[in-house]
Amino acid sequence: MASAEATAEPQGGKRSREDQAAGRGGAWFPRWYWPTFTLPGTLWLVLLFILPFYTVLSVAFGTVEPLFRTPLPVYQPWYWSFGTFDTTLEKFYVSPAIYQEPLIRTFAYVFAASAICLVVGYAVAYYTARYAGRFRVPILLMLVAPFFISYLMRIYAWQSLLQPGGYVDDIWGIFAEPVNWLSGKPVTVILGLVYGYIPFMILPLYGSLDRIEQSMLEAGRDLGASPFHTFRRVTLPLSKPAILAGLVIVSLPMFGDYYTNDLLGSQNTSMLGNLINLAVFQPGQGQEAGSLTIVLMLIVVIPMGYYLRETRRAAERA
Repeated sequence: MASAEATAEPQGGKRSREDQAAGRGGAWFPRWYWPTFTLPGTLWLVLLFILPFYTVLSVAFGTVEPLFRTPLPVYQPWYWSFGTFDTTLEKFYVSPAIYQEPLIRTFAYVFAASAICLVVGYAVAYYTARYAGRFRVPILLMLVAPFFISYLMRIYAWQSLLQPGGYVDDIWGIFAEPVNWLSGKPVTVILGLVYGYIPFMILPLYGSLDRIEQSMLEAGRDLGASPFHTFRRVTLPLSKPAILAGLVIVSLPMFGDYYTNDLLGSQNTSMLGNLINLAVFQPGQGQEAGSLTIVLMLIVVIPMGYYLRETRRAAERA
């Protein structure tokens, strides 16, 4: 009798959940129901990451065709050779001008460009979310408009503007001596990176700032906080997840960017992505290109891991 009652309790509990859901005008679903909708997209993304990554590993730890010097990937891990990978790592110490300096420039350019994107992007997003009013839609359209044109074509346009005798040179020449902006200047490459990736910073910041309740800002002012302190104690902490997301979105592709420097810079401003691009098109350097790609992936894992950790902590606090 007791066992029958104990057996009936879970069924009664299940029926009560269903009755409660029906009373709220909805239906009760098991926990696994909604996550299954993300399964096809998740599998697709995993395949698009794992298969190319495994191919890169197979090329980096593979061999080279002896006649045409093309890379021969080795897909059996027990046949992998790590000699080229070790040699590539040693070159960062043995050949500082060829490998170490581009690596340092990559970190410096990405840090500078990401910082400029954050400062400028936060100001634009804050104004659009708080004060744009009826101009909000036109501003958002202007932010999205560059995505309708290829990034490569936009950099070509920058190249035309910055070339000797271009519009920028004409305007700059009014105040100072003309400057050859395309002669390998770091500021040209950094501003090119900012121009290419700053929309990816503005959009998530705008979405976060636009969702902040006005009542929370008014509460800060009612408690005697100045506009600056209200921004520092309320707005800025609430927008921290969007700041981290924007930094990850803009910095990760910057690490592998090479065509911005190819069109706006020179050998003196080469980055790690340029080393990979050069190795891909040089005979017999396929393994080195794969090894440099692995080094680049290990670098970008660090900011991505920090972002995931902070996102998880923010979700736990919420």
